[in-house]
Amino acid sequence: MSINLEQLKFPIGQFQKPASYSASRIHKWINDIEEFPKKLKALTQELPSEELNWKYRPNSWTIKQVVHHCADSHMNSLIRFKLALTEEQPNIRPYFEDRWAELSDGVDNNIKHSLLLLTGLHQKWANLLRSLTKDKLDRTFTHPEHGQIFSLKENIGIYAWHCNHHLAHIEQALANQGNFNNT
Repeated sequence: MSINLEQLKFPIGQFQKPASYSASRIHKWINDIEEFPKKLKALTQELPSEELNWKYRPNSWTIKQVVHHCADSHMNSLIRFKLALTEEQPNIRPYFEDRWAELSDGVDNNIKHSLLLLTGLHQKWANLLRSLTKDKLDRTFTHPEHGQIFSLKENIGIYAWHCNHHLAHIEQALANQGNFNNT
């Protein structure tokens, strides 16, 4: 049996920028962001250390690194939203997520702090997102890594996708029961 690495890397596919942004689509995305910590906690809070160290594909992060990465990534995202809401098209600062995932807090078997952080962060974030008017949703920031301008409404979609993408990674790791750790 051959392994489709692209499918393992993007189990729900890559984010597709929609042609238009309806209020119902944005509302659904905000709900996905708000519900993410609850879903993540349900998947991971009772996992023993052995399972927290399972990988979701060959040469990937472990479940615990995915959890810690989401805390890091989503903190950065909230700050980017706030910068775009308070400055004119700011340049945001990228970071080396692969290096962050190798720091001591990224490889810690105790994921409780990241889960707790995500719970509060996502409540705060969803509250902010629900307050945005159409004009605010159209505000932008520049990502220097891509040289690309992102609107806040697009970024809401990207992060709703990001939440579901990493939930699928964890489900994939659990379904494969550590089999990718040896590849």
